[in-house]
Amino acid sequence: MLVLAAGLLLGLISGQWGWAIAAALAGYLGWSTWQLLRLYQWLKTHQSDEAPPDGYGLWGEVFDSIYHLQRRNQKARGRLQAVIDRMQESTAALRDGMILLDRDGNLEWWNQSAERLLGLKSPQDGGQPVSNLVRHPRFKEYFAQEDYREPLELTSPINDNLRLQFHITIYGAGEHLMLVRDVTRVHQLEQMRKDFVANVSHELRTPLTVIAGYLETLLDNVEDVNPRWTRALQQMQQQAGRMQSLLNDLLLLAKLEATDYPADNKPVAIDLMLLSIRNDAQALSGGRNHRISLEADARVKLKGSEAELRSAFSNLVFNAVKYTPDEGEIRIRWWGDEQGAHLAVQDSGIGIDPKHLPRLTERFYRVDSSRNASTGGTGLGLAIVKHVLLRHRGSLDISSVPGKGSSFTCHFPTQQVEQRT
Repeated sequence: MLVLAAGLLLGLISGQWGWAIAAALAGYLGWSTWQLLRLYQWLKTHQSDEAPPDGYGLWGEVFDSIYHLQRRNQKARGRLQAVIDRMQESTAALRDGMILLDRDGNLEWWNQSAERLLGLKSPQDGGQPVSNLVRHPRFKEYFAQEDYREPLELTSPINDNLRLQFHITIYGAGEHLMLVRDVTRVHQLEQMRKDFVANVSHELRTPLTVIAGYLETLLDNVEDVNPRWTRALQQMQQQAGRMQSLLNDLLLLAKLEATDYPADNKPVAIDLMLLSIRNDAQALSGGRNHRISLEADARVKLKGSEAELRSAFSNLVFNAVKYTPDEGEIRIRWWGDEQGAHLAVQDSGIGIDPKHLPRLTERFYRVDSSRNASTGGTGLGLAIVKHVLLRHRGSLDISSVPGKGSSFTCHFPTQQVEQRT
């Protein structure tokens, strides 16, 4: 308005209204352009602590507003940088390795413990796929499946004496947070426990065989033994048999835990195996008249150890026979689909309280100790099933309703399945 007023005044004096107003506006435009160039130069070359150039009127307000806005942004950046520095200091102090990966599995950031445990090198490893640095086939399979509910244990890629546990969490837009924990001490303790159980089982096997042999000899010549000892000898033989079954199960568990995968990994005709198991289960049922049905797809074969799979599947079927009342029904089903292969053993037995289901595969865990004693179980059957399935990359689902029965379902991934069309 002041410029326009000056143009009107100049036009009044000179009598050239149009030229006077045009000259005033041109002068104002030139001054604004000069101020704009000063702003551009300041924004281009100024330092963080350099004040803006002096300005007048509206341009002075613009300079001051931009300057104050930048100061506020600098303070905010300073606070954020302080938080980042504290986070990096705290993660650097962690004994566990922490690694940030993008959605494609490329390295973005890691702490010092990750360098120590995995041998990562900064900055040259930045942007590299994590599978190029942790080359174990099980890690590549674990990372590609994106099923991180359970951690993965492997030896360190730079030190075979280190045992590492990998935890992966997906966050944000598909990024991965990977924690690497040194569990060498726990692994050594677990190995000591396994060795102790295996050694004790081997040492007990010989004296127990001798005791069982002499008991069998005495019972074969029972007429030469005082009749009062007959029942005692029979009970001793029965308990010796239970101890031998227990030792056999412990030795089998020790063997299963010794390696990750079975050595004899070949296609197994599960339908024929289940037919044999069904016949054995019918014989075990005897006069209890269980109705045992079998539905098995002969086209679906499973890669693995036939002996181990027979042990696991027979455990499930024989348990169903033991805990199903007379005249009860037991259904065995084997089939395949796009998710893999599946075995279901369903019974109409006494069922299991839901609170016991998470612990059923633990060693020696008993839902009802008196029931286990009456059926002669060792408490290791489902632990054997669990380890056999783990060695075949499988999993076990258990569902049960007290008084109505239970269902045990084994799931095997597609890479373990060989299916004929």
